Amino acid sequence: MREEEIERMRGVVRDCVSKHLYSSAIFFADKVAAFTNDPADIYMQAQALFIGRHYRRAFHLLNASQIVLRDLRFRYLAAKCLEELGEWDQCLQMLGDARIDEHGNVHDVKGCNIMYLDKDGEDHEINISSAICFLRGKAYEALENRAQARQWYRAALKADPLCYEALECLIDNHMLTCEEETSLLSSLHFGPEDGWLASFYSCLITKYGKESVVEAKFKDLEKENCDVNSPNPSVTCTLINNTDLLACKAEYYHQCGEYQKCFELTSVLLERDPFHLKCTLVHLAAAMELGHSNELYIMASTLTKDHPKKALSWFAVGCYYYCIKKYGQSRHYFSKATNMDGTFPPAWIGYGNAYAAQEEGDQAMLAYRTAARLFPGCHLPTVYIGMECMRTHSFKLAEEFFMEAKTICASDPLVYNELGVVAYHMKEYKKAVWWFEKTLAQIPCLSEMWEPTVVNLAHALRKLKMYPEAISYYEKALALSTKSLSTYAGLAYTYHLQDNFNAAITYYHKALWLQPDDQFCTEMLTLALVDECRRSSDSESEYH
Repeated sequence: MREEEIERMRGVVRDCVSKHLYSSAIFFADKVAAFTNDPADIYMQAQALFIGRHYRRAFHLLNASQIVLRDLRFRYLAAKCLEELGEWDQCLQMLGDARIDEHGNVHDVKGCNIMYLDKDGEDHEINISSAICFLRGKAYEALENRAQARQWYRAALKADPLCYEALECLIDNHMLTCEEETSLLSSLHFGPEDGWLASFYSCLITKYGKESVVEAKFKDLEKENCDVNSPNPSVTCTLINNTDLLACKAEYYHQCGEYQKCFELTSVLLERDPFHLKCTLVHLAAAMELGHSNELYIMASTLTKDHPKKALSWFAVGCYYYCIKKYGQSRHYFSKATNMDGTFPPAWIGYGNAYAAQEEGDQAMLAYRTAARLFPGCHLPTVYIGMECMRTHSFKLAEEFFMEAKTICASDPLVYNELGVVAYHMKEYKKAVWWFEKTLAQIPCLSEMWEPTVVNLAHALRKLKMYPEAISYYEKALALSTKSLSTYAGLAYTYHLQDNFNAAITYYHKALWLQPDDQFCTEMLTLALVDECRRSSDSESEYH
């Protein structure tokens, strides 16, 4: 066969692949490789077999070639075949030996004389190195060696910041602490044309930053435009409506406690892209917080129909039952989600919360401890363990867990709030005030979600007999929510302690309007009325 005929056959193979005619691609690639015995044609044949899901045959073809030991492309594709076959130990052996340090730097790679026989040039070599590091990470994660998986994912990103899969695994599986994520991002070397990507990654890892700073980052990304020739020159292409960016923004709103804002954004996004699963998870979380049981039912029904083999679908069912307070059923479906995907963090936390809702502390702790072990970069399981300890009045132990959570994520206000609560229970009121003030300083945007923190600070100030300051914070809490019995009762009691009986009576009445059978307010209102009457009678006696 002449050279031009062989080249035409290569074109036929590429065209068959692009049109998803895999059997045709395999047939013609096999003939081209037989005629030429060229490594590039053998590789093309292996690729056709891989795309056609003939993994065992593709691996045999690559492994039979001596070039597999010298060309990274052959070795990587052979390892990918083993990945698809689930043979993870052999996959690691195929990729070769290498050592990695705790910062994701690769050392002492055996066989450093390996070539990369890519006819397009050497500028792609960094990408193959990154892909190999990423595949090593996946293999170690499948073998449940999460420490090694974490290091190889970091190495993949350092080799090529464009390896988004590695960042996704690190973030979604909570493999790094907040500090480690920031450090990793600062160590990446982006090209001058990839400034937007650095900003995007920064938004992905920003969970609890100040609202003004984070919003500025989002606005900068939304303004980012492209200079490519557009069929319509009057239209400027930007990221303002990009689904990934909007999902990232929605997640930030959820972390800030702005659940309604988050829900509205995810609703719009899911209308545009109903199968965006990351957005779906945030949407479920917001619906849970807002108590939208009907929305959860619809989402759960849709997901189980469209994605019956995904953990997210059964997690959604668990969320629905949790929302309507059927905790037994919710546990069943959260458990099903963890069985389908043991590395799905929300399912483990939901499983623990369902037990905790029925005060089954031992089972809840077991679920939280499993989550803490599987996801060392997620501080929430440790926070929930601390909450369970508080429920059983083990305040010192609870404080230790909250401090551990603080080392994992030092920017989450919830951790500081719980430290304040535990200090209050231990009657360390000055310490409680310090933690509550630190909580308010960490909050990106003060909303109704944080009203209990403001009330707790007022309670602690009242215990320290700092009555004017306590009243000031009670009033701030009322500005956030007018439906809290604790706020009205605390404010009334503070006025009572100042002998301002009229104000105390007014706020006791407001508290009892919210909950008429509250024993404390009923008794204190009676005392306040007696004290006011006594003072009035004393004043009349003095007058006469």
